[in-house]
Amino acid sequence: MVPRELLATADVPGGGDPLRLIRRGSEYSIMLGANELMNSRLSGSEEALATLAQARLTGVTKPRVLIGGLGMGFTLRAALAAFGPLATISVAELVPEIVDWARGPMAHLHDGTLDSAQVQVRIEDVGALIRASKTHFDAILLDVDNGPDGLSREGNDALYTLVGLAEARAALRPGGVLAVWSSGPDPRFTARLRKAGFDVTEETVRATASGRGARHTIWIAVKRS
Repeated sequence: MVPRELLATADVPGGGDPLRLIRRGSEYSIMLGANELMNSRLSGSEEALATLAQARLTGVTKPRVLIGGLGMGFTLRAALAAFGPLATISVAELVPEIVDWARGPMAHLHDGTLDSAQVQVRIEDVGALIRASKTHFDAILLDVDNGPDGLSREGNDALYTLVGLAEARAALRPGGVLAVWSSGPDPRFTARLRKAGFDVTEETVRATASGRGARHTIWIAVKRS
């Protein structure tokens, strides 16, 4: 059996247990306590977060995109491909060590995306960035936790409240798209999105690009005019 190797740890601002970067052979995972937040073998649903959002965005030639959470870079890589060479993409990552890992032991997973002229990485709470941005973004892609119930830090819960969703709506341009990743469905969150002024579809996607693995949920919410 290939042993696990602890490569690094990082504290989550406002969180409890530290994040742990673990390597097992060629496989990488980021753990929080006993919970695996992400794994380098499982990229399908993170990529779908970008491709599904782009498919709902129409008539925008130079989209401005905000990604909440860098993770292992799968959503960023997919967003660069899906939104095209005229897009500008901001990535808000709260934990600076995640960016360090992206430029260090996991640089091959990110494949140079952090050095793209289209990309700006900001060490910042995505909620604060949303609140400071009025009718600025065409798409906001959120993968900052395990879903509407914050796992890594309680502060993430605010993103999914009616107030947080209203702030996201205000940060979007007319017809803009809010896409939210979750480990599973949540009917109450679907209802909140509609109440906050979005037209909502709920997609079930597989964890792997091959269509296998766990089923994850992605909400695609389009700002009503």
